[in-house]
Amino acid sequence: MNRIEKKPIASLGFEFVTTAYLGPEESEFDLRNQVINVAEYRSLTTREIEILEANFNEAENWKNVLVKPGFNPHLIKNCRFFGLNRIGVLEHVYLEFKNLRMPVGIYNSTIISSDIGDNVSIDRVNLLSHYQIGNEVMILQVNELATTPTAKFGNGLVKEGEEERIRIWLELGNENGGRKVIPFVGMRPADAYLWTQDRDDAVLQSQYKALTQAEFSTKRGYYGQIGDRTVIKNTGIIKDVNMGTDTYIKGANKLKNLTIISYPGANTQIGEGCELVNGIIHEGCRIFYGVKAVRFILASHSQLKYGARLINSFLGSNSTISCCEVLNALIFPAHEQHHNNSFLCAAIIKGQSNMAAGATLGSNHNSRGADGELQAGRGFWPGLSISLKHNSKFASFNLISKGNYPAEIHNPLPFSLIGNDDTSGGLLIIAAYWFHYNMYALARNAWKFANRDQRIDKNMLLEYDFLAPDTMDEIINALALLETWVGDALPEKTRAAGKIWLNNPANEHVALDVWVSGIENSKRKSKIAKTYRAYHIFKDLIYYHAFHEWVLAHERNPEKSPKELLHQMPKQRISSWENLGGQLIPTEAVNDLKDQIRQGKIKSWSKVHQFYSDQAILYPELKFQNALSTLSMIHPENLEEPTFIKTWKSKALEVSAWISEGIAQSRAKDFQDPFRQAMYHNQKEMEQVIGNWKENDFILQAQKKHEAFVEKISNML
Repeated sequence: MNRIEKKPIASLGFEFVTTAYLGPEESEFDLRNQVINVAEYRSLTTREIEILEANFNEAENWKNVLVKPGFNPHLIKNCRFFGLNRIGVLEHVYLEFKNLRMPVGIYNSTIISSDIGDNVSIDRVNLLSHYQIGNEVMILQVNELATTPTAKFGNGLVKEGEEERIRIWLELGNENGGRKVIPFVGMRPADAYLWTQDRDDAVLQSQYKALTQAEFSTKRGYYGQIGDRTVIKNTGIIKDVNMGTDTYIKGANKLKNLTIISYPGANTQIGEGCELVNGIIHEGCRIFYGVKAVRFILASHSQLKYGARLINSFLGSNSTISCCEVLNALIFPAHEQHHNNSFLCAAIIKGQSNMAAGATLGSNHNSRGADGELQAGRGFWPGLSISLKHNSKFASFNLISKGNYPAEIHNPLPFSLIGNDDTSGGLLIIAAYWFHYNMYALARNAWKFANRDQRIDKNMLLEYDFLAPDTMDEIINALALLETWVGDALPEKTRAAGKIWLNNPANEHVALDVWVSGIENSKRKSKIAKTYRAYHIFKDLIYYHAFHEWVLAHERNPEKSPKELLHQMPKQRISSWENLGGQLIPTEAVNDLKDQIRQGKIKSWSKVHQFYSDQAILYPELKFQNALSTLSMIHPENLEEPTFIKTWKSKALEVSAWISEGIAQSRAKDFQDPFRQAMYHNQKEMEQVIGNWKENDFILQAQKKHEAFVEKISNML
């Protein structure tokens, strides 16, 4: 039975916070009055009341309608007022936004206990209740725009008198909720990632919750906020939603329990047919065309479009999801997911990733329990129409070719292509694939992600370069694995034999079948292709990366000689790095952070965020030191020895030229493809339609980058 209570009409708009939740000297208006200058308002005059009533307005008590000097009663028509309402300046003008023109004033609406700013245009709002509205706001045809006494605005809070069971959690990375976190305004992917880890550490998990509890008040009675210049039109229900300035909402079906962060230069827009519940939307986001999102966070400048469904998920900044479904996922920045595909498996994806059309990850629902997890490093690219099974884990920049993969996969080789080998029936892994066949895409994506970073507040130092401490660690590990696997393919069956074989130039074109187990959870073995070439590509990249970082270090420290900078190499190598929401931080530093949180020395998320900022300042030098120490692992002799520096310089120049040439060659193949050429009558027509690869801006830019590198080396040495 629906419980419907009858109360005196005079109390409508009052008792927003009941006396049970107010202290002896507290009022239900205390929190409301903190964000408004009450002294600016006065009571209505008798003449103003007469004009209001002549315009078919009514109020239960006109004494509860307060106004600013400059209020024009002629601009309020056919409205009802209940509770305590305050109205700002109203001038005889109209507001215009994107061809929407509305006269300033309040028309055909029911207003309950709200504060309305200067020169607003409100028309046909069936219920406007307990909101504080900024200046020059336009609101047209909204069914319900209301705030409740226990509004949380998307934060995972429990208000006074509420039970713990109603708290909102984000169940990231695991369908069973085993990695769930409490969302809060300002939460970053790095915060969520930290919280999803170390689930066996009860003290640390408890402290994460305490940090979050400390962020917000549990008091009842906060009013919803609508920032200046916000425009809302043709929308169904808006309930318990905070909006920053310059928000634009048009044609949404339902918005409930949200914070929408928006400000000039990074305004947020929500469009037609959207239904968003229990979420936090950071600045600069775009949400359009039938999106359904429940229990979610969108980091800044991300997009949901064309019927996307986002549930129990966190989408990092500068990302786009459209036409598909994503559940229980923690996705780091610069993620692209278009067309129809399913990302149903609980996942942690570490950014710069792309889901192709028809790809399906997880949710086969044929096991004894909920789906498992999927984890992938930066640059994860599942190809067209693939099907992956949980639990699977991938190193950085893994590309998966079209096909069905019925068993779990754990591939530790970075920059690999994973496919099915039709001949053997097992997996075929082409090591260092990107550098063999598609340097253009690898390099262009690194440039693209950095170039498209729209964040005004760059509160995390995102690493977009494919050569960085995380991939260097994986490359060092890959060298050891290749030596071991090749050794297993030789009669001696030792890693030492594999290393000798890989370092023998005579074996460059020798066909050696390298079969390994442990990559796929099946009885079939996986074949590793291009082992010799991959081994030497990885070593060349270490030489190049170290020299490149040496050049950058000299640019940062021009007062030091190049050899002085080489002294910075630490005696002990940074053993591992963490990717925290796209920012790379030494694991040792992350562990120190956790210790301080565990011990209660860090008591707020703002202090955690300061840690990220501090690490961002240290990162360039740490990256340089890490590059040198990585080089020392394959060249343990003195790096300052002149003969070695000469060899090192030659290798760096050679690799730089090879990368530049590889970018051009991999792009040229697309234009030389006879099947592509078949679409056109002649070469000239093809160039008119798709351009001339020789004039490609990125290829020219890559060539200039190589030339600049050569010049910098000459100047430095």
